[in-house]
Amino acid sequence: MSLIFFFSLPLMFGNLFQQLYTVMDTIIVSQKLGTSALAAIGSVDWINWLGFGVVTGFAQGFAIRVAQAFGNGKQEKLNDAISSMLISCLLVAVVSVIFSVPFLSWILKVMHTPQDVYSMASTYVHIIYLGLPVTMFYNCYAGILRSLGNSKAPLNAMILASLLNIGLDVLFVMGLNRGVGSAALATLIAQLFAGVYCWFVFRSIKEISVSSVSTNKEDYVENIKLGAPMALQNTLISIGGMVLTSVVNQFGTNFLAGFTAVNKLYGLLEVAAVSYGYAMVTYTGQNYGAGKIERIKKGVRAGFLISVLTSLLVGLILLVFGQQILTFFIKENEEALQVGWTFLRIMAICLPILYLLHMYRSVIQGLSDTFIPMISGIFELIFRIGIAMFLPLWFGQAGLYPVEVGAWIGADLILIPSYYRKIRKAS
Repeated sequence: MSLIFFFSLPLMFGNLFQQLYTVMDTIIVSQKLGTSALAAIGSVDWINWLGFGVVTGFAQGFAIRVAQAFGNGKQEKLNDAISSMLISCLLVAVVSVIFSVPFLSWILKVMHTPQDVYSMASTYVHIIYLGLPVTMFYNCYAGILRSLGNSKAPLNAMILASLLNIGLDVLFVMGLNRGVGSAALATLIAQLFAGVYCWFVFRSIKEISVSSVSTNKEDYVENIKLGAPMALQNTLISIGGMVLTSVVNQFGTNFLAGFTAVNKLYGLLEVAAVSYGYAMVTYTGQNYGAGKIERIKKGVRAGFLISVLTSLLVGLILLVFGQQILTFFIKENEEALQVGWTFLRIMAICLPILYLLHMYRSVIQGLSDTFIPMISGIFELIFRIGIAMFLPLWFGQAGLYPVEVGAWIGADLILIPSYYRKIRKAS
């Protein structure tokens, strides 16, 4: 338990700082540019998550092989895994830009993006997508370092990048008054800085040599087998989120602004969950590579307990201080504030469901199975779209409040039983 927790701790702080600059983006934009600008960013939240989800999904999948090769203890195998990961990440980043940017305007229209925020939303999302190679650059090297057991370097990178991003937000948005596009640009500059930092740390590891490109086709085939389902899983989750946003858009700018404020806090809700997930992927992957199945079982029991306790603590903090936190995003708009507070209350109470989702999904991925997590993404998609499309027909906008919790439950229904089936077979 202590090993998993203390390995997660730097990841947690890193994720916290990453979410901090996302939150600060939103606060600075909303305070300087108003509710419409906040709604504009919110209208593209899930589109952005789609782009990020694809590149990070592939990067996380590729990193599983690095963790397993490290646990196996064979240096040549580790070098090949890292080499093939670097090439695979580069190809995915380039292809992602080519096949996404031309369709962004069409997606915004299909999602019923309100006309009064369309221009700002389009500018913001185009900058984010053109910068996807930068996002992949950071996730690639951070993933390698975590797989090698180094969770501190990505933390340091993210702390420095967060401070840089906030400074650039203040300069671009508040100082130079350059609009929402400059907030997206600040995010990409900060991510580039974080990627360069991780690259320097990686280059300083003398035991690893990747001077030659891996020519083993099986390395790349395995990368695709692990990375593609994780990217597809994130894509399915994003599609569900975009359908949800398209429904939210139809209830007006105030409802969208309240929804956006909570979406920005969503990242803070799951900071610890994501961190435990990264830790469990590395822990499970290394022990699976070493053939230590019993140790994996012990780790899962510890991870379960840590996840539940942490989620209860985070939920309690949000129930006590959540309404005050929302006022940082929404000022002098009581309707938007009430929408946000209702969303946040429901999510805070049900937080253990989300934390267990991350924990079990990560363990299954560490066992070299990214297919089952992808299936869980399909169920998450079905539950999210089903609730978003049908409950508002009977309950109006109130039918949208339980959507996220319902999606979490859909994923858990697949993940939890699947883990116990897999671990019994592995034993």
